[in-house]
Amino acid sequence: MNAGAAETGDDSVGRARLDVTVPAPAAPDRALEVLGPGRAAWIGAEADTDAAPPPGMERFLIDLRMRSGEHARLITFHKAAYLDLGAVREVDGAIRLEISWRAAGLALLFPVFSGELTWAHGALRVSGVYEPPGGGVGVVADRLLFNVAARGTARWLAERIARVMAGKAADEAD
Repeated sequence: MNAGAAETGDDSVGRARLDVTVPAPAAPDRALEVLGPGRAAWIGAEADTDAAPPPGMERFLIDLRMRSGEHARLITFHKAAYLDLGAVREVDGAIRLEISWRAAGLALLFPVFSGELTWAHGALRVSGVYEPPGGGVGVVADRLLFNVAARGTARWLAERIARVMAGKAADEAD
């Protein structure tokens, strides 16, 4: 997929694919630091919740943002969410880790995402599946609206990480 491209599509009943790639030019050791031991610097402290994250994952409370369009900066929606990140793995020159997020409150009204975050060759990719809220009605609404929100959220997060890899403040362009 070309840098900057984003797409969604049906994965199975009740789920949709999400794939977003953004430029993230950085040296491999910098990318490894940002995605591994240095990630608390751009995310914040681990979440203190009653629900434990999945095994092998760290849970953070983050304010996810979604712009009203792919590149719109005029209207931004904020939602507190749990961001779960797995251990960093280096595979064939790429840095990979599991990633998932879900709303911290009113979770039944928001999509749940699960997938992989990959940095390779100067690009950062978020790929996986999400479950739109609302069952069958949610799947129809996803085709009309939710997929824009899902792509916007994934793009915002990937761009934020790319800024940190470039040595900029995480929220510099938000």
